[in-house]
Amino acid sequence: MRNFPVIFFVLIFCRTFSQQTIQDSYNFPKIKSSISMPVKIPLAEISNIINNSVPQLVYQDDSYIDNDNDQFKVKVWKTRPIRLVGGTNQNLLIEVPLKIWAEKGIGTLGVYNYQNTTFETVMYFNVQINFNNNWTITTKTSPNGFKWVTKPVLDFGKIKVPITSLVESNLKKQQQDFCKTIDEMMAAQLNFQQYAIMGWNQFAQPFKVSEEFNTWLKVTPVAINITPLVFYLDQIQANIGIDTYSETFTGQRPADSPLVKSVANFSSVQALPQKFLIQTTANIPFTEATKIAENMFLNKEFDFREGKSKIKITGIKVYGENGRIMLEAKTEGTVEGTSFISGIPVYDQGKRKIVLNNTTFNLKTKNILHKAATLLFRGKIVKMIEQEYGIPTAELEDSSKKSIEETFNKEYYKGLKMQGKVFSLKPSKIILSASVITAVIDTEAQLKLFVQGM
Repeated sequence: MRNFPVIFFVLIFCRTFSQQTIQDSYNFPKIKSSISMPVKIPLAEISNIINNSVPQLVYQDDSYIDNDNDQFKVKVWKTRPIRLVGGTNQNLLIEVPLKIWAEKGIGTLGVYNYQNTTFETVMYFNVQINFNNNWTITTKTSPNGFKWVTKPVLDFGKIKVPITSLVESNLKKQQQDFCKTIDEMMAAQLNFQQYAIMGWNQFAQPFKVSEEFNTWLKVTPVAINITPLVFYLDQIQANIGIDTYSETFTGQRPADSPLVKSVANFSSVQALPQKFLIQTTANIPFTEATKIAENMFLNKEFDFREGKSKIKITGIKVYGENGRIMLEAKTEGTVEGTSFISGIPVYDQGKRKIVLNNTTFNLKTKNILHKAATLLFRGKIVKMIEQEYGIPTAELEDSSKKSIEETFNKEYYKGLKMQGKVFSLKPSKIILSASVITAVIDTEAQLKLFVQGM
């Protein structure tokens, strides 16, 4: 189980995408996300742990004179792998098939005739499991009886001596001792505190998500929630919820987080949603936004006043100001000057673009006569920009969805497989800085983790 820590960190390798190299360094918003996923662990994996921990020779008594001179020796072996079945009340049912060799001395006054026999039985155990919120597992194992496959009989020729009662008392004692062994073994093998620490510290060092754009992603887990373990047929099921902060950086590598020596207790919750919402950021520089505007409007002529007036846009640039996107357009013709059209950036799901809302207009011109045409010109250019201008996000959304699903559907470590699907991905909030437009992208997804073959 040493690869178990991947549960705590492999899920959130969702990438942040940048459209163009950003020359200056900027720390983007710190995004809080919550990831939930069902985890399925086949009981065969726990069976492997138990079978690897229990030797083939389970028990051996080589003395005739111990146990009040019982004149009895015994050896106990596993005949096949120990089998586990899920119960209905957070418990496991364990089946241990055994072959037993026994030798018994019959006689008096120190003179004994020894005879041996070999027989088989199956022991049954009931194991109650509790996953403590300090990442440890505690179990309480109790005997659940046994059945004979072949009964023990000593053959002294004409005399056949059944030793079932003698062996049964010994088996019951050994079964009680074996309960303690199972509990000790489970506690030692299934302590996840050390793995949680390893997983947590994986985030101490930020990782680069884009060499081309020099972009870094730093993910910090905040808290972990786990639903009660459910034992169903051949597997254990639980849901894990991980609260994280993700931060995007461009330019200089961000500082490492301090390493931890212990991980806070997880919280037990009754249920977590099957789908989860994560947030990443995509960064569109204003230089790119300006290129989009130039391709749409630069050197474009349009008319108004029923064709009596013509305007040509000779220059245009896009930048941010006071939380609004500003388009600064220079025009010549009927109206000669600089127009300032600003709006609040919002995401239009139908167009799959970042567009302007609540648009305002201002004209700066030296010619007072041009101001008479301002109202007509204003209606024309504002309508044109509202209808035509926008920063396309379709390619970004499609590539992000593809990349996240590729990240989700991988086997990062042998025996730990993920299956995931993105149901929707769209920008939800637009944040402006001096050099870039940052789109906070909401991703609704589902993720499953399967533990097999470790």
